[in-house]
Order: sequence, then structure tokens, then C-alpha cells
Amino acid sequence: MQTRTKNNDRSQLTKLLLTGVAAFVLTGAGSGVASAASDAQMNAVTASQAMVPSGPWPTGDERGMANAIGNGTWMRCAYHLANGNSKSYEVSHERSNTMPLSPFGRPLGYEFTPTVTLPGTRHAFNGEQVTGGEPGAQGTQMDALGHFAYLDDAWDGSSENAAAGAHYYGGYNQEDVKPTDDSSLLRLGIENVPPIITTAVLLDAKAFLGGGNAMAPGQLITAADIDGMLEAQGLGWRGILPGDVVYIYTGWGEGWADPDEDKTYYSMGPGLAVDAATYLQEKAVVLVALDNPFTDPVAQGQFQGQAMPPNGMDDGLPFAIHHQNLAVSGIHQIQNANLTALAADNVWTSCTIVLPLLSRGHSGSPVRPVAIGAPGQ
Repeated sequence: MQTRTKNNDRSQLTKLLLTGVAAFVLTGAGSGVASAASDAQMNAVTASQAMVPSGPWPTGDERGMANAIGNGTWMRCAYHLANGNSKSYEVSHERSNTMPLSPFGRPLGYEFTPTVTLPGTRHAFNGEQVTGGEPGAQGTQMDALGHFAYLDDAWDGSSENAAAGAHYYGGYNQEDVKPTDDSSLLRLGIENVPPIITTAVLLDAKAFLGGGNAMAPGQLITAADIDGMLEAQGLGWRGILPGDVVYIYTGWGEGWADPDEDKTYYSMGPGLAVDAATYLQEKAVVLVALDNPFTDPVAQGQFQGQAMPPNGMDDGLPFAIHHQNLAVSGIHQIQNANLTALAADNVWTSCTIVLPLLSRGHSGSPVRPVAIGAPGQ
């Protein structure tokens, strides 16, 4: 009886959503569109919330907050996909040998091979090879949950490497995840991430905190700032919903240049404060992405030992946001999101689709996220 009641409720909620979307499509241009679209979006938000699972996830889980993806998040996406004013936006940068490269990964190298012809055929074809580097840790890329772990105590840097005592998301240990130096990730690899199809909220920190300028290196985005941006952008009625992706536009991504000649993009940047990461955990988001290289804030001179990390060193966690998201909360991350066009069009909510590669045992993946949403909404 409970199952039948739940199915009946879901059917009624779906009808309510479709009625709202149909009203939007039929009204055409004019003042009625904004009202109908608003009603349809509110219907989608209301109808979806009972359909998004909230955890706790089962023992042995390797998906983290991606468990929230499903009928509820797809229902919210339906509004944006049906909106006649929606546009498709790239949320990634082009990849090349000359793009900005992470100092934590080996330089990426592509080799472009000669055109091949086959004897006895009329075919000619082209290809390329990856000759070096870490494709999953460069460019617009997504972290697997197994990318980060934590130790009980800070390593002193001189004693034997303490990785054997590392702890991972879900209670896994080093033996579970990476038992030998040359092992792939046996748990928590990127192949465990399902297709992420859900609604995204874009927060404009460049406007709210930077006054129209890119945020400064090491500058923090706090939980209070997130609430402030939601109100300033007219999203207070909605807020951040379980299963959402959160995109945060800092303006730092406008320094992405290819070829990367001045080498400053990857040397510093703004990022999230620890209380913001905790806030996003409480909101049960699936993924967070900034237009910066680290998600964490990095002060100017930090990598050269000339400045302290903006947060985390009191706990031995200079990359406290990576720690909180990946090793504690199960929230996925994308670095180097390209959010300029979305922000320029004030696309505050959208349907986003993120598809990491099914690379078994890898700690990350190149991604090409897209967002479908209407300017000014």
C-alpha cells in the first residue's frame, strides 16, 4: 500500500510539473512567459524534492553524493530543457599542449601522428597519441573520491611515508583503495561516478565579492557569502537543493590563456572557506565547481613558502576543501570550469550534464560539462 501511494503521489507531481512546462511552452513571448516559466520552475522544484534520495548511503558506497542523481534531479532538469529560451553553454576549456598546467601533475603531451593510408583502399585517416602527463588532472577535470585521503597525524616529511595509514571516504583504508605503489584505485575510482544530470545553481562571486573584478588570490567564499549571493540573484525562494551542482564564478577563470605564457593562472587563486564546504555538505549537493584551479584558495606566494594557506594549516590540511569534499562528504569536484558565458548571460539556474570517462581505477577524468538554461533566469 505504501508503494502504491508513493507511486500515485509521484504521478500527480509529474502531472503538475508537465502542466507547468506546457503552460510555459504555449504562452509564447511577452509578459506571460516570465510568470508561466516561474510557475513551471517552482512546480519542478516542489515536485522533485520528495524524489531525491537523502542517504545515508549503504555500506560499501563508492558514489558519494552522486547517489542523489535520478528521477528527482531529472525532473528539475526537464523545466530547463523544455524552456524555449534556453541555450546550451560549454562549461569547459579546450585542451591542448599549451594550456595552463597544474604544478601537481606531469606536463600533458599530445603527439599528432601522420595521416595514414591503407594499401588497396581509398581510406586516409588521422589520429593522435597521449605521450605523457596526467589527462585526468589537467584542464577542465573532475576528481574521483579516491583522489584524496587523510592521515591521523601530520607527516613530518622525513620519516617513512605514512600513506599506509590513509583513510578515505566511506571508511575505506589504503589497503582497500591502493594497496601497492603501482596499483590503480581498487575503490573510489572515477568509474564509479554515474552520469551527473541535474540542476545547477551559478553563484556570481565576482560581482558579489569582487565588485565586478576577479576575486583576489587567497580570498575566501564563506557560507554567509553563499546565502548573500542567493538573495542578491533572486534565488532565495529556491536556495540550494539536494542533488544540485553548484557553480561558483570568481572571475579567476578569465585569466585562463592558451598559450599560457605568464604562468600565473595555476600559481594562486581564490576558493572556498571551510564553513562554505560544510554548508554545501549540509545542503547535500552532488558536485561543486569553481572557475579556479584548486577549489581551495591559494594565497600569492603560498607554493613558494612565502605565505600561509588561507585555511586548514591548523589541522595540517592546507587543502581543507579537497579534504572535506572528497574524503569526508563524498561531494565531487570539477576544477577549471569555464563559467564566463553563463555568468555574462545571468543563467543562474540550468540543467547541467557532466560525464566523466569510465576509466577504471583512475583518480580523475577530463570532463566536458554543459549547461542548458535561459539567460536572465
